[in-house]
Amino acid sequence: ESGSMDFSSPAEARVSPLAKLLFRIEGVQGVFFGADFVSVTKSDDAKTPWTVLKPQIFAVIMDFYQSGQPVLFDEANAQQKSSTTINEDDSETVAMIKELIETRIRPAVQEDGGDIQYHSFEESSGTVFLVMQGACKSCPSSANTLKGGIENMLMHYIPEVQAVEQVVDEELEAVSNEAFDKLERELASKSSSDTQESADTPPTTQPSS
Repeated sequence: ESGSMDFSSPAEARVSPLAKLLFRIEGVQGVFFGADFVSVTKSDDAKTPWTVLKPQIFAVIMDFYQSGQPVLFDEANAQQKSSTTINEDDSETVAMIKELIETRIRPAVQEDGGDIQYHSFEESSGTVFLVMQGACKSCPSSANTLKGGIENMLMHYIPEVQAVEQVVDEELEAVSNEAFDKLERELASKSSSDTQESADTPPTTQPSS
């Protein structure tokens, strides 16, 4: 999968059985699924040290994969789409930004247990808006990474880019909650429909011999 999923709360984790289990561990603040890795963020004020958390997290992940359960429900998996997918209506500048993020920037960020998503490009100011995810979102050096590394690279290769800014969590959380609420309603509706179909199906009787 080229997409990724970032969970900042147990409420958001309702679309993922694995994320829900990880949030039950005291001290876990965030869970992030990359293409081939899982990143867990510890709360700054958590009393439990990493030396205690790590074995618990590792055990949950190993037990989960041995269970054979899906990491994401089918509906959530279907909604995954990489933000760097080039669309037909993208301008040449946006297409170049997405391609550079996908091929040069994301691989480097993912090595540190995080990810980065394209959000938008404001042509009037030449500003690229990005979303930091996973370990990079809460990392103290994320601002330096955004400005010193990502901004410099985009400005070097794409003259139209004049600045790079990070989209704040509050704005994204409002959008994410709306999307997750919609997904939860769809799951509830499907579950109710399946239950009704089961109730409407008459029991089969075996002929007596």
